[in-house]
Amino acid sequence: MIVLGIDPGTASTGYGVVQGIGPRLRALEHGVIQTRAGIALERRLTDIHARVAELLDAHEPDALAIEELYFGANARTAFAVGQARGVVLLAAGQRGVRSRSYTPQQVKGAVCGHGRAGKEQVARMVARLLGLAAPPYPDHAADALAVAICDVNRAQLADAIGRAQAVAPA
Repeated sequence: MIVLGIDPGTASTGYGVVQGIGPRLRALEHGVIQTRAGIALERRLTDIHARVAELLDAHEPDALAIEELYFGANARTAFAVGQARGVVLLAAGQRGVRSRSYTPQQVKGAVCGHGRAGKEQVARMVARLLGLAAPPYPDHAADALAVAICDVNRAQLADAIGRAQAVAPA
């Protein structure tokens, strides 16, 4: 199973592609889609959409996993992140790639064992789970890999439960 994980934002959108083969996880690619301040929002969103489309075409993932909005103190930032999420989901929808959303707490819980883990702890655990020599940099890339890990693990668990239910006596 291959999952493209996304940590959305208009200035920096993190991405991480993770392959799960049984209990083993492997990072195929990760990085950040940067857009320049001062460029019109529609241009920034176009750039994010185009790069995500390239990643989807290159890796042909089974799913796209994206972090849900976190409404902190700044509603303006949340709206911008929502627009970035929209163009990412559009790219997946155009290609028929199913997508799932996870809250930051769900992602941290899946990777670190609890939903209040800090960014450094998440990055260290991502490195450990993927067998990387060092934590992924920058934070947005590490967060995107964590989202992908969360989805791969949840999908494999759901598949195992489905198989067990299929063979269980009625």
